[in-house]
Formats: sequence, C-alpha cells, structure tokens
Amino acid sequence: MRIAVCDDDRHDREQVLQALRAADPDASAECFSDGASLLEAARRTPPFDLVFLDIYMPGESGIQTAGAILDLWPRTGLVFITSSRDHAVDAFSLRALHYLVKPVTAEGVTEALWRLRELRPGAGESAVITVGRNGQKVLEKDIRTLTSANHAVEILLADGQQVKVWTPLGELERKLGRNFLKINRGVIVNMDFIREMRADRCVLQDGQEFFLAVRERGAISAAYQDYLLDRVSREKKEAGL
Repeated sequence: MRIAVCDDDRHDREQVLQALRAADPDASAECFSDGASLLEAARRTPPFDLVFLDIYMPGESGIQTAGAILDLWPRTGLVFITSSRDHAVDAFSLRALHYLVKPVTAEGVTEALWRLRELRPGAGESAVITVGRNGQKVLEKDIRTLTSANHAVEILLADGQQVKVWTPLGELERKLGRNFLKINRGVIVNMDFIREMRADRCVLQDGQEFFLAVRERGAISAAYQDYLLDRVSREKKEAGL
C-alpha cells in the first residue's frame, strides 16, 4: 500500500508516522512538507492508496491539494489532519475517509485504514493471510490462484511459489477483494492473471487452465466482463483521458 503523509511541521509528521506504525507495523509512508512536493510524487505510479494531509500549510491549503490529487487519482483515500474542526465540511465534500484532530492517535489511524478497506475493497497490498511458522504474509496482488486440495488450500503466488494453509476456501474468499473470482467449487483466480476467458474454461497468463462451473458459466463470464470494463475505466482515468 502506498501511503503519504503531508504536513509542514516535522514533529506532526513524525507523530502521524508513529501512529501509523502502531496501527500497522508493516506500513510505511512517504513524507512531504508541502502540497507541491506531494503532488509531484502523486503524478507517479502506482498511485497513493492513502494520503494523510494537513489542512493548514504554506502555499496551497490541504483542501486545494486534495482536490488536485483526486483529479489525478480519484480513488485515493484522503485523511485530513488539523488542529481545528473548522474545515470538516470542506473535507467531507471531497469524500474524505476521516478527519483527525491533532494529536493524531493510533486509534484514529486504525479507523482510517479500516474505512479505506471497507470503502475501497482490494485497495493497496492488503495482507490476506499469514502462513507458516515464520508468519509469512500473503498479499492479494501476489496471489494467482487458490485451490482446495485434501482439506487444505494451495495458494499459487505470482513468482511460482506455492504455499498451503488449512483454512476453508470459503473463509479465504470472504477476505479477498473484487479482483478474485470463484470459477468452480474448488478454485478461485485472481482476474489480473487471466489471459483469456472461454465459454467453458479460464486460461491464465502462464497457460494454466481451469474449467468453469457448468451452472455458473454465464455469471462467471459476466463478472469477468465487469472486471475488464472497470479496469479500462480506471486506466483511462489514471491516464487523464
């Protein structure tokens, strides 16, 4: 997940970073002291998933900077941080996820992360599960397929690695974002890795094929078409078209 913290006060930036680490030990953020430098970074890909933005800053205000960010990446989650509630109405008119009054706490950041995941399923690189004795975290973006096998689920990753968990496939399915599609009783695929959807089967980029559930073929094909249309729409917005 790409996160930014923008505040002209170094102490306040550090406070937000500490709260972020307390809320999610694996999270990291890029820091900026003004809106101009944040916008320069925001023009690069991948887009920011979440931006913590001070409202009162020299030059352009946080509200103005937020509007420019949304023009670039409409799905970026915004969290305003300030010492006053005076601009709360302006903040939420920009569909802000949260409005935090300083000093920023871990509880406030945790709530912001929860809202991001609830309102934008699949945002960022959310950890789906932890596997193995070493606590390896499996990220959504790295998963190709999940397959039921002998009371376990085998997860094939983008790098070809395979991990096994003893969690029911249905339970894992509820944790996955919109990119994932159940194509038969025992297989879920990440649609980012699909090369072709045929009438009776799904072909992945590596050539692997899975047959579609006979009674669900129409619904599966429709879901994949919706995914493609949504992806094209996002790519056009990101390209400014």
